[in-house]
Amino acid sequence: MTSRLTLLARAALLAASAVLGALPAGAAQYGEVSVLAQVPIPNGFPEGIAVRGNRFYVAGPATLGTVFNGKPSRVFEYDLATGALLRTLETQGEQVFGAEHANSCLTFDGAGRLYVLNNQLGTFRLDLVTGVQARYTPPYPNLKSCSILNRAPCSPTVPNLPALPNDLAFDDAGNLYVTDSLQATIWKVPAGGGTPRIWFQDTRLSSPYVGVNGLRISPDRSRIYFTVTLDFLGIGHVYSLPLVDKPAARDLVEFHRYFAGAPDGIAFGASGKLYVVLALPGQNGISVLNPDGSEFARIRNPGLNLFKPFDSPANLAFDGLGNALVTNHAFATGLLLPNHFQVLKVFVNDTASPLAEPVVP
Repeated sequence: MTSRLTLLARAALLAASAVLGALPAGAAQYGEVSVLAQVPIPNGFPEGIAVRGNRFYVAGPATLGTVFNGKPSRVFEYDLATGALLRTLETQGEQVFGAEHANSCLTFDGAGRLYVLNNQLGTFRLDLVTGVQARYTPPYPNLKSCSILNRAPCSPTVPNLPALPNDLAFDDAGNLYVTDSLQATIWKVPAGGGTPRIWFQDTRLSSPYVGVNGLRISPDRSRIYFTVTLDFLGIGHVYSLPLVDKPAARDLVEFHRYFAGAPDGIAFGASGKLYVVLALPGQNGISVLNPDGSEFARIRNPGLNLFKPFDSPANLAFDGLGNALVTNHAFATGLLLPNHFQVLKVFVNDTASPLAEPVVP
């Protein structure tokens, strides 16, 4: 009996090694979390994160309540190895008094220019060599709710809410896709920038809180995957659509459902797995999904801890060394615990599936 149990244990260990990859002695354990960097206040509330070379970039603040703070939104540049803050890039052109102003997510093009979503400005582009900021799109339109008297272009939401551009991704042709969390809309921006047009809308993307949110294009470039953080029943979803010129409502496919968790940002690993950030306190962490939509692993806070190390995380990117870098958004606790505005390093033994980084005009 003992030898049989020993053989079974060895077989289980070999199977786990095959799934997770062989780890050298002394290496980090799967799901191990450490703090890589702090996000400065008074901004805080970090949202987007992107890695380029030996640097990573974080955008913020992505929150309400910025009307009278008098502080511009920012992008922070960090050293990838140490987490040291190297540079702070202040957003130019915002109305910082009397209006909400926020940076959300960001991405790179093939020339190394950084694209940032801003709820006032639309999408702007940063040349990280010169620090020069340029407009890439105008502000995303405030669409009136659809009705008998108000037809397209309109928003399939009730009540009428302003635009909230949240996440973005390029395709290989240089088109930019942008989620609009309050208007149940995914926008498409032509290569080179300009006026966004409606690519897809559906009531299933709407929410009383935050609807369509994180967005990535599949590794084979055939589909767009995105999250709906909370629907009207409090359920979260990962959906996909074919990457075509004009998808129809019948093309919308549910990939995974979360009865609790509130999915936010997503990213594909080189393994083919989809990493989904879960933002809801009590369910904080990362859900790792297999290519068939089943859950491979759930990385969460230990025990009954609601806020540490994960405190309403928002987005993630890979560092090329087996780690996922996760922004701790801390939307519920950040005003009381600003030290929770962090970038966490989570060992997942995976690297990034390469994002589309076209060279655009």
